[in-house]
Amino acid sequence: MKEYKKLTPQEERVIVHKGTEMPFSGKYYDFYEDGIYLCKRCQTPLFRSKDKFNSGTGWPSFDDQIGDNVERVLDADGRRVEIICKNCKAHLGHVFENEGFTPKNTRHCVNSISLDFKSADELGAKKAYFAGGCFWGVEHYFDKLEGVYAAHSGYMGGRVENPSYEEVCTGNTGHLETVEVIYDPKKISFKDLTKLFFEIHDPTQTNGQGPDIGEQYLSAIFYNDEEEKNIALELIKEYEKRFNKKVATKLIPAKEHKFYKAEEYHQDYFKKRAIDPCHLKKKVWD
Repeated sequence: MKEYKKLTPQEERVIVHKGTEMPFSGKYYDFYEDGIYLCKRCQTPLFRSKDKFNSGTGWPSFDDQIGDNVERVLDADGRRVEIICKNCKAHLGHVFENEGFTPKNTRHCVNSISLDFKSADELGAKKAYFAGGCFWGVEHYFDKLEGVYAAHSGYMGGRVENPSYEEVCTGNTGHLETVEVIYDPKKISFKDLTKLFFEIHDPTQTNGQGPDIGEQYLSAIFYNDEEEKNIALELIKEYEKRFNKKVATKLIPAKEHKFYKAEEYHQDYFKKRAIDPCHLKKKVWD
């Protein structure tokens, strides 16, 4: 028999006997750190933080799952669809579709008590910083990558502490609209992230990006170490050779600048509105 975590009576009521927590009472219903949610009983990865959203229902809600680790079965009431951990059959909650909360139109409604959480730091995540014009589109593409825990829109490289969007838009703070990418280096490399960066904006434009003109829209990579800097330089040389154009992307040491996360309404901008991103992706690499 497989060894699973010993459950408390409260956990057993939900996980084994298919009970339900009271709404707004669980540990994770209003919790939004970057990381992964796992099955409380067997530690199977079930949901990513980037797929979590506020449904207003009082239970943690996710519009996607990790692989096929979440199994669907007809509920005992014959109407709803129950979701369980595929590995240990622990009861998680229910899944609902076509409610219109997100473009994926799916809501995994999960009991907090059925879950454990591991932060990105606990999972050995790394951070990378890319500025390529309007951060909405840059964030959108990075957030879709397998191996990325989260992507956040923000500001970096300027002279003002904790700047607002309005301040950055004046072009007087020195900040660039920048995306912080939190990723698993065992699943995706900094080189692969940088390759995508050069495919989702025009690194040869010197005064902004597309119609967005100004210092805050310039192209830049904030590198964490010499290895990242050398990878970026290698790809810049290859890009210039392929297209016979000068790359304007600046390489800036990240340690000299703090990343400030932008206001909440900038995060997941296109996902929340179910509209296409402002950046277009073009194939650059073989």
